[in-house]
Amino acid sequence: MAKLGYPFTLGVASGEPAPDGVILWTRLAPVPFDPDPARPGGMPARSVPVRWQVAEDPAFARIVRQGTASAAQAWAHSVHVRVDGLRPATDYHYRFSVGAPFGAETSPAGRTRTAPARDSTAPVRFAVASCQRYEHGHFTAHRHLAAELPDVVFHLGDSIYEYGRPAVPKPGRYVRPLEPPERECLSLHDYRNRHARYRTDADLRAAHAAAPWVVTWDDHEVDDNYAGVRPADGSPPAAFLRRRTAAYRAYYEHMPLRVRPVGEELRMYRWRPYGGVADFLVLDARQYRAGADMLGPAQERWLLDRLRSARARWKVLVQPLFFARRAFPGPLGPTFSTDAWDGFAEQRARVLAAAGERLVVLSGDVHNNWACDLDDDAGRPVGVEFVGTAITSAPSGAGGGPILAANPHIKFFDDHRGYLAGTAGPAGFEIAYRVVDFVDRPSGQLGTAARFGVREDRVVRLDV
Repeated sequence: MAKLGYPFTLGVASGEPAPDGVILWTRLAPVPFDPDPARPGGMPARSVPVRWQVAEDPAFARIVRQGTASAAQAWAHSVHVRVDGLRPATDYHYRFSVGAPFGAETSPAGRTRTAPARDSTAPVRFAVASCQRYEHGHFTAHRHLAAELPDVVFHLGDSIYEYGRPAVPKPGRYVRPLEPPERECLSLHDYRNRHARYRTDADLRAAHAAAPWVVTWDDHEVDDNYAGVRPADGSPPAAFLRRRTAAYRAYYEHMPLRVRPVGEELRMYRWRPYGGVADFLVLDARQYRAGADMLGPAQERWLLDRLRSARARWKVLVQPLFFARRAFPGPLGPTFSTDAWDGFAEQRARVLAAAGERLVVLSGDVHNNWACDLDDDAGRPVGVEFVGTAITSAPSGAGGGPILAANPHIKFFDDHRGYLAGTAGPAGFEIAYRVVDFVDRPSGQLGTAARFGVREDRVVRLDV
């Protein structure tokens, strides 16, 4: 067999940090967009051994863990390595290497960091990103995020968009071309190549290599506004379920996750504790939807139990959708988004009641920055919500002024692209709204639109 090209075109990543370990990820793809479904990534139809190393230093002079994993064709030659036996709250460096049929090739190195011990009171520095539509612009915000070297990155969904190229793109909304043939994703091959298209972006690869990620999904990883096993366009449920299963599989193949899909499902809701400072509760707002139930019975029971039993200083929901009540004023009275938590008000009330206090909700989806106070049904303060804008996805065009006037509990609006940079500690919780000045070309400059803290379960602006 002829020697294949460089296999690490999609970079490296780590995720799911625990006090004693992380998950390491890569995928072998010498031809990222190979048109043949039987050769995902241009790889041969066999498994390939991949060596991995974890070191205490970036020069890999002090290697602490190493081994060999199998990159199997069934999983698009992706590699998920569970590394244990590491020290808590410690930076590590990792890399992969392969021999035949590539000759000898080594991946770029990544930096990861374990979570703190359960009794730690050290602050955690984190970033929050979402909604990174490739064709809408450059991922410059990810390059800036990488430079901050956070302890952990939370991605709140829309890590890809399933759309094809529109017949007549709107101005500024087809800045970069999709992979050939630029069509909507429907099959496993389509979703694999769309993920690969995104992973060829150097800024996104830099962000994944800079810190461990904890991810959840929203709708565009599968299909716009889908709910459980129901597509939004009314197509046959059986065909949609096959599509969803393919999309979930491709998502796993391109993310540093601890668990694989099982049948038609991939469990995404989970608990990520950071010492005694923060319990990060990651939610799945799509897979289990049915009627007026966003989370499904099992996930809701799990969430309410976790909120009631939480002992950390902060209870943090990591989830994609606007959580606070948000009325849109109109001539016939206010309207609400039924795709967000306003469409699931009774379930939201149960979540707020279980939290009681010290709740922070991190959200995305709406392509703007917002900051909100959260009250229970009796009007008592429960916590706050910080909604992060998109990395690139274009805003809806609706201004924030009328919405702020109609919703006094919503304290802030900004319509730049960017991400959130936060710090959670025993003495406080702070968020900085990092923004770039443009995304339609590279090299957008980074700024801070605002900084907020939490005082007595209320948002407080810190930069005025």
